[in-house]
Amino acid sequence: MASGALRGLRQDLFTRAFAFRPMPPLDEAKAAGWVPWLPSRIGRCLRWLPHALVIGFAACVLLAVSAKTDGSGPSLLLLVFGVLVAGPPAMTLVRPVGAFWVSLLAVCLGLLAGDSSWEIAFIAHVGTMVLVVLRTRPRLAPGMWAVTFAVLAPGVAVAGADGGSVLAPLAVMSGIVLLAAAAVRAWREERQQVVETRTVTAEERSRRTLLEERATIARELHDVVAHHMSVIAIQAEAAPYRMQDTPPELATAFSTIRENAVAALTELRRILGVVRSEDPDAFAGPEAPQPTLADLDALLESVRGAGLTVSAVVTGAVRPLPQGVELSAYRIVQEALSNTLRHAPGAEARVEVAYVLGGLGLRVVNGPPDRLAKPSPGAGHGLLGMHERVTMLSGDMTNGPTDDGGYEVTAFLPAAAVRTPADPDSPSRPTGQSEPSAADSPTSPERPQA
Repeated sequence: MASGALRGLRQDLFTRAFAFRPMPPLDEAKAAGWVPWLPSRIGRCLRWLPHALVIGFAACVLLAVSAKTDGSGPSLLLLVFGVLVAGPPAMTLVRPVGAFWVSLLAVCLGLLAGDSSWEIAFIAHVGTMVLVVLRTRPRLAPGMWAVTFAVLAPGVAVAGADGGSVLAPLAVMSGIVLLAAAAVRAWREERQQVVETRTVTAEERSRRTLLEERATIARELHDVVAHHMSVIAIQAEAAPYRMQDTPPELATAFSTIRENAVAALTELRRILGVVRSEDPDAFAGPEAPQPTLADLDALLESVRGAGLTVSAVVTGAVRPLPQGVELSAYRIVQEALSNTLRHAPGAEARVEVAYVLGGLGLRVVNGPPDRLAKPSPGAGHGLLGMHERVTMLSGDMTNGPTDDGGYEVTAFLPAAAVRTPADPDSPSRPTGQSEPSAADSPTSPERPQA
């Protein structure tokens, strides 16, 4: 316990004792709230009221020293002693712990002078210790009190000053004052922590309420839209059977309507979690159509214009994919190339798109940079967005550095081919022949759900 106490005392009073710790002004809104009837310019000046009070206390101490000496003695010594006594209270505004040591030095010099001037120095010293406690931390109070009287007790005996009889009452009085100052400081810190905790709790509560409300809206919108889309899909599937000798073109149109409705239901289920996003503007409806892989060439030309050397390779039979898959693939390539521009200046990049059975494969790799990259804020959020898009589509993604110092992003997005109405090879139902219903196939992925 003694070792811990000495370690804490050394850390508080000796380690960086004269460190620069300026006292900031009060909050403008808080200061103006004290006197709301005053003009705003005067209210802003109240931010410096604590500084003015400390300077006023130092000025009063200087006047007291001048009045106590009655002008006796050399003026230069009076000036030096007055600055040593009145300077520490003002010094607490910038170097609080150092002010304590200067004030203690002034008390010791007052003892050596052999007159009653040390009493004024002691009163100023107690005021300085109070200011130090209010400015720093409560645990400094017992350390400063112990050091002060450990120095004054032998100093009074050596100097022979008439103060030994009052040393004990001064110790009790100063201890009570410092204890009160430490209690006030501890109360202020506790109150500040309570205010901060309440603020954080209120923000979390409002944030949680907002997310719960968005989740409710997402479920309600999903239920309403899904119901209508299911009705459209069922009616489009049943319409050809309500008439005889249905024309092939009409049957194909009804089949296309049903497929689009089922695809819309699938996309609704995927974006249900997106509606719960914390950023209400992150997925706001764009004014232009969403990009697809058909716009990949324009993206590559754009990044080439920004100074990135990039090549693209497409393998496999190019076929239409669900819109959500093509949009996610485009965004993944876009974010990967943007990361290359930000974090690997001067590197070459390569984009590989593979149309494989059951999905789409993506690979974006860049070489090592030829110069240092500038610090970029928000690092890591792009990769997080890519992972979220891949996870939404039940795909897989890996990313990491390559052996040559570059970086690689690979992803696989599972997707089935989309049959377009303009496809000449699309089979049409013969006239009068019934088409198998989606409900007849339990494994059909296009089965509409209410």
